[in-house]
Amino acid sequence: MDTRQNSNPFDDGPDVNPFAGNQQNSNGNSNLSPLPQERVKYERGTSVEITLDNTNDLKAKEKELQAKEAELKRREEELKRKEDAMAQARIGVEEKNWPPFYPVIHHDIATEIPIHLQKIQYVAFGSWLGLMVCLVWNFIAVTIAWLQGQGTSIWLLAIIYIISGVPGSYFLWYRPLYRAMRTDSALKFGLFFLAYMIHITFCFLAALAPPFFIEGKSLAGILPAFDYLTWNATLAGLYLVGFALFALETTISVWVIQQVYLYFRGSGKATQMKNEATKKSILAAL
Repeated sequence: MDTRQNSNPFDDGPDVNPFAGNQQNSNGNSNLSPLPQERVKYERGTSVEITLDNTNDLKAKEKELQAKEAELKRREEELKRKEDAMAQARIGVEEKNWPPFYPVIHHDIATEIPIHLQKIQYVAFGSWLGLMVCLVWNFIAVTIAWLQGQGTSIWLLAIIYIISGVPGSYFLWYRPLYRAMRTDSALKFGLFFLAYMIHITFCFLAALAPPFFIEGKSLAGILPAFDYLTWNATLAGLYLVGFALFALETTISVWVIQQVYLYFRGSGKATQMKNEATKKSILAAL
């Protein structure tokens, strides 16, 4: 037994350096090999750059975005102007859709006319169709009168009425009214009023058929109906039907022009048309 005792019971023995090489202790056992040492080399003069957004760069990018946004807005406005111009120009190149079995005109009241004006437009359309019915019936009645020996001149006039009246009424007053309702154009309203007054005058005279229209017999009115009643009741009946059709057409036409005028005056278009006429007269004088 070793009589030598450590004065410090907590002393574990001789110090061992774990980082030293392979050394042996007093008992001949080898210590664990230390971890290899690594040297970190730092190069002098080397700086680490960290990129940060500069305030000036942010302002420049913001200005660039604002410029692009302004350019995009300008292009949108220009595109809208072009679309509006194309929509206005499309009036002259409208797709023909009426009548459905053989389209010859463009007509779409439910889509293109404001809802508060559709009733007037539908009645005006009925007035235009009514005029065609009147002229066709007038042609039939006058043709029968011609076959009864009433002369060729009244038949030729009946042909002229139907050939000129149907397309003439469309281009002179119905289409101007349709476009006036759609675009709210004061000029189109003015054209309609002028031509529609002529239309109403013609229908009124046709219902009467006074003698100065080739003795009145070229129009199926009431005066020649009374003349035919004395010797040909069938022919007189045809002319009386013609009188009823022209009278009804006159009544409907008077209602249409009253309603259009009330809207025209209430919407301020009358004042606008007067101002435009005044400006044109001043420019013409200058």
